[in-house]
Amino acid sequence: MSDVLMPRATAVWLLDNTTLTFAQIAKFCGLHHLEVKGIADGDVAENMRGVDPIAGGIISREEIAAGEEDPDHELKVAQSRIDHIPQPKRKGSRYTPVIRRADKPDAVAWFIRHHPEVPDAQIIKLIGTTKATINNVRDKSHWNATNIKPVDPVTLGLCSQIELDEVIAKAADKRRKMDAEKAARSEGPGLAPAQDTPAFEPEPEETYKKNISADDVFRDFE
Repeated sequence: MSDVLMPRATAVWLLDNTTLTFAQIAKFCGLHHLEVKGIADGDVAENMRGVDPIAGGIISREEIAAGEEDPDHELKVAQSRIDHIPQPKRKGSRYTPVIRRADKPDAVAWFIRHHPEVPDAQIIKLIGTTKATINNVRDKSHWNATNIKPVDPVTLGLCSQIELDEVIAKAADKRRKMDAEKAARSEGPGLAPAQDTPAFEPEPEETYKKNISADDVFRDFE
């Protein structure tokens, strides 16, 4: 597939302004050579205005000249200068198309259920939601709470799988601690070690015994 954005309009311009062959133009524009011939004959793209590929940075004058000198020369698309400009890292929350914004509460619910270890700040940055939305989904006070269903953000088209995996990996240590605490709570306090159990000490015997006489025993019956 050609990298030319408007192949037919570009072909019109090349036919009008160069001596390139139909095959060269067809190859460069990603068209069939018979279609290029049809454009030249006026049967295809009639009254279409040509687009200058030189002005658009698609091809250089030197490359066209090389093609005009050699009919077998295959035209090459000019390397974009934009590719060499380092793109700044995105700051703040992600922009989400309007059509996808209604899906954000479902993604938040998915994080709350399956990955509670992921900080709210990371969720906000990943799917472009807000702290208020996360809190409303968490405490079920969201206006659409009855219809919210946990769906992963990749399926909803809110982020890529690589971005999701990266966020989850960053919170892996916190997840292990949470799982360990949960396991400890489920096992209960358990039995105390033997060395911690106080030894049984019998009550001391009386140091003396009363001398009870027969008169003392039958006194209450009188």
